[in-house]
Amino acid sequence: MNNHARHLPANERRAVTVEAVVELAGSQNPSEITTAAIAKHMHLTQGALFRHFPSKDAIWQAVMEWVAERLLNRIDRAAQGIDSTLAAMEAMFMSHVEFVAEHPGVPRMMFSELQRAESTPAKRMVQMLIQRYGERLHHLIEKGKSSGELSPSLDKEAAATLFIGTIQGLVMQSLLAGEVERMRRDAPRVFAIYRRGIGSTP
Repeated sequence: MNNHARHLPANERRAVTVEAVVELAGSQNPSEITTAAIAKHMHLTQGALFRHFPSKDAIWQAVMEWVAERLLNRIDRAAQGIDSTLAAMEAMFMSHVEFVAEHPGVPRMMFSELQRAESTPAKRMVQMLIQRYGERLHHLIEKGKSSGELSPSLDKEAAATLFIGTIQGLVMQSLLAGEVERMRRDAPRVFAIYRRGIGSTP
């Protein structure tokens, strides 16, 4: 982060702050990221930071909003114009994995937030993200069942849960191994198994 951050308009300053937090979360425990650390990373004072965010929780909420907007936009673009349900789901799967590989701090923050016992705006934003993601998958799965590409008896709720859970598993194993490239390498093989599981029987 360079000194340019000191002279940005308010909206851009908030966006740069969010990106700074995502960057920091990629290399350290999100629960240990303080406003002082964020300000130092951005070459700002804490006072300057708090002119744009009233609290640390407000920063975390902004980060989760940033994640939700960008991830959903990315998977929507990936599936756009693809007629095949399975091909569209594969494009979404790969684009989601790529998003996480580019921003490894994101899953760290999401897992950290979901572990908090209390309800927070950031935690509710993560829950809303998962809900909206699921709705997109439900729509695709129903389309695939209607076209005969997916089994007519397929449980769309379970299939959507497994889709998201499979990505989460890939991410978790990659983070545990300390090897971001692992999720990129394993994603095609893992999706191939998922695809066989939900496809219609020949």
